[in-house]
Amino acid sequence: MAVTADDHDHAYLAHGVSFGEALRVWARVAALSFGGPAGQIAVMHRILVEEKRWISETRFLHALNYCMLLPGPEAQQLAIYIGWLLHRIKGGIVAGGLFVLPGFVALMALSWFYVTYGMIPSIQALFLGLKAAVLAVVLEAVLRIGRRALKSRAGLAIAAVAFIAIFFLGLPFPLIIIAAGVAGYVGHRTKVFTLTSAGHAGASAGNDADAALDRAFAHGLPEHVRPNTRRAVILTAIILCLWLGPLLALFLITGPDGIFTRIAAFFARMAVVTFGGAYAVLAYVAQQAVTTYGWLRPGEMLDGLGLAETTPGPLIIVLQFVGFMGAFHNPGALAPLAAGTLGGILATWTTFTPCFLWIFLGGPYVENLRSNAALNATLSAITAAVVGVILNLAIWFAMHVVFAHVTQSHWGGITLQVPDVATLQPVAAALVVMALAALFLFRIGMIWTFVLCAVTGMTIHVLGIGA
Repeated sequence: MAVTADDHDHAYLAHGVSFGEALRVWARVAALSFGGPAGQIAVMHRILVEEKRWISETRFLHALNYCMLLPGPEAQQLAIYIGWLLHRIKGGIVAGGLFVLPGFVALMALSWFYVTYGMIPSIQALFLGLKAAVLAVVLEAVLRIGRRALKSRAGLAIAAVAFIAIFFLGLPFPLIIIAAGVAGYVGHRTKVFTLTSAGHAGASAGNDADAALDRAFAHGLPEHVRPNTRRAVILTAIILCLWLGPLLALFLITGPDGIFTRIAAFFARMAVVTFGGAYAVLAYVAQQAVTTYGWLRPGEMLDGLGLAETTPGPLIIVLQFVGFMGAFHNPGALAPLAAGTLGGILATWTTFTPCFLWIFLGGPYVENLRSNAALNATLSAITAAVVGVILNLAIWFAMHVVFAHVTQSHWGGITLQVPDVATLQPVAAALVVMALAALFLFRIGMIWTFVLCAVTGMTIHVLGIGA
């Protein structure tokens, strides 16, 4: 029987998730999205897949695989993708916008305090507790996603190779993902190995049917999820104008050498080359901002990274701090704080706006190819590699939470992150143990774990313990 437009509209409405409910949940996701991409993906998985059952494990990982292939912050793009599936363009805009907003506001406030008073110990104590809770959530997500995504020996092998490649060999993230995809495709075509087993596939299908989106889309994809050339052209024109319009206006008003033109142009370029997320591009940004442009001093760049790590949202939000400091140090006719604020806004806008374009353009094609066996084999291999990458991020994050200094050691072609044992932070280690016990042993839930660790972190600071 043919699927009509009414059927597609019914599929859009049948998931039963109101826009108001989604708005509240996206705000909650954004407020809890600490810990870089591993923490943010873990929080979304916990809330959207496990708790709310809005999206199935299979569809979540399918979307994540696509986002991993894109430039920019993969966690924010995943939020845009799921928001778009639920409530069309407005859902994607709200999900992606709210994902960035708390971090933007927090980092802007911290930037003002930073240039006025310097680093703030009480704020650092609060966020230390939050980071300990995030670490527990990340470790839980690695176990949960790994258990469900690695359904065969081939998947385990790909995850292990990906972890070794990025943790020990320091290979570029895009290269690892591409290699995994090629391995999955070749394995499928040659039937040398399979990435799923019959028993797991059946279980997964049963769980998928319970998810709101998968239940709603079971009888046909709604109109907004199907490819449409006219809509794609219109969206591209609108988003490109919104993204690059401010840059063109600044170029005409202040010329190519104006500080705001240079900030907008630099971060617009960064937006299309940041494959692999913040960790892959921060070294280059730091080099350019400090050495080439002279926008910051080396110590200020490190402070900015520390501030960005303590705020919710994508770690790439540190680019906002770079734009803020660049304009603050070169205010022209403006007051330094006003110039810094404008610089931070420009850096944020030009960094995150194109993320909506990648999702709104590519999402319909990705959804329509979910039944393609070769593509699914490719993406399943990428999923396995992503588990290895998330494990790498979890270990990296754990070392930087528990130890004050982590250095790189090189032996031949092997690069290893080695924590300085002498810089062990007992308070941070105790908070991590408490968070793990709360989440795994006492199972008090993610929200209460966050609250417990944040309150404990502030209490320790007020009492002067470990100072």
